[in-house]
Amino acid sequence: MASAAEQMAANISWGALGKATELRQRIFFTIGLLIVYRLGTFIPVPGIEGDALRTFMEDAASGIGGILSVFTGGALARMGIFALGIMPYISASIIVQLMTAMVPQLEQLKKEGEQGRKKITQYTRYGTVLLATFQSYGLAVGLQNGSVGGLPFVTDPGWFFITSCVITLVGGTMFLMWLGEQITARGIGNGISLIIFVGIIAELPAAFAQFFEQGRTGALATPVVLGVVVMLLVTLTVVVFMERSLRKIHIQYPRRQVGMKVYDGGSSHLPIKVNPAGVIPAIFASSLLLLPTTIGTFSGGQSGPVMSTILAYFGPGQPLYLLFFGGMIVFFTYFYTFNVSFKTEDVADNLKNQNGFIPGIRPGKRTAEYLDYVVNRILVLGSIYLAIVCLLPEMVRANLAITAYFGGTSILIIVSVGMDTIQQVQSHLLAHQYEGLIEKSQLRGKKRGAKKGTARR
Repeated sequence: MASAAEQMAANISWGALGKATELRQRIFFTIGLLIVYRLGTFIPVPGIEGDALRTFMEDAASGIGGILSVFTGGALARMGIFALGIMPYISASIIVQLMTAMVPQLEQLKKEGEQGRKKITQYTRYGTVLLATFQSYGLAVGLQNGSVGGLPFVTDPGWFFITSCVITLVGGTMFLMWLGEQITARGIGNGISLIIFVGIIAELPAAFAQFFEQGRTGALATPVVLGVVVMLLVTLTVVVFMERSLRKIHIQYPRRQVGMKVYDGGSSHLPIKVNPAGVIPAIFASSLLLLPTTIGTFSGGQSGPVMSTILAYFGPGQPLYLLFFGGMIVFFTYFYTFNVSFKTEDVADNLKNQNGFIPGIRPGKRTAEYLDYVVNRILVLGSIYLAIVCLLPEMVRANLAITAYFGGTSILIIVSVGMDTIQQVQSHLLAHQYEGLIEKSQLRGKKRGAKKGTARR
């Protein structure tokens, strides 16, 4: 039997969006900041030879260069001021979250409430600056040493270029971090996720045009083109199904007495997603793979024997690349779930404080052990699903030398972020509908009171 809230959510009409003024303002605010982000991806870093870089990125589009462009919305291919994208912030935030789970001092800081969260956010920003500085310096040195067809990437190499490039790229990343925080606080959806989402969506039309052009010119056979399209549709369907899949654990609440009244105990359920970690494992595994190869990609033949070996064995489609990618996805799915997104001890304590219990399981430690058992079994399916979704399209894409925007990670980000944003819009519409019902009930109460007062006179 559906609850009243679920029935109202099912009856929400998108026509109500015109009446929800606050929601409409949030959506326009979000769209405006995302437009600013897209404009920034086309502003180049000073001192870059555009033609040489464009030629190089076209040649590297099916390799690591294409994967780098996916997470930067194409800004890296144009060497825009947002060339690093939001990845340094994501890496720093995940590192801080993982350290919070392992370091007792940081874990205690997290439990201090709003003040503790502000300090953790500040640490994340410091980490973002450090990672962005390291990556931008490596990228600047790689660009300075790189060339294509005898044409260098940098018009005037030297310390002035390196300094200006580092300052520009770090400033661009920090500005993107600020944009993401503003969207989360005053807009709709998660700002950081939306920045990556919009970067992928904006480049998809060009990616599809390039893909179908390969089919038209005969570079790809017609059955291959149809097969890739079917693979994308099947992957999209599987991701939507799995991201909406839940394991519901029945929760019972005992009877309680308030004064002379006895209230019957209620029942509810604890939803556990098949993939509680979301897109975090895929993004973090990708960032680990991209960090050592970003410098080598732009330094060409002057990368040295060590970097050349790394690029040879950890290039897209290589066995070690796929093995490392899949292993990191499985590892971070478990680690992130148990230490960040679904801490079973905290869930068991919250149930105990609310006088809730799982039928047949004692509250407290036994409940935490039971939740550990259930989540472990769920994550077997969830981690395998994530690894397959990310690896299979990656293998097909690498063997056919097609655009990196058709990879499993891109599809996972598009579906997950899109579904999360739509759910937040529906939540705002549902809250607006509740407010309308409350206002109507108050007006009816006033009218009835006025009629009774007139009758008494």
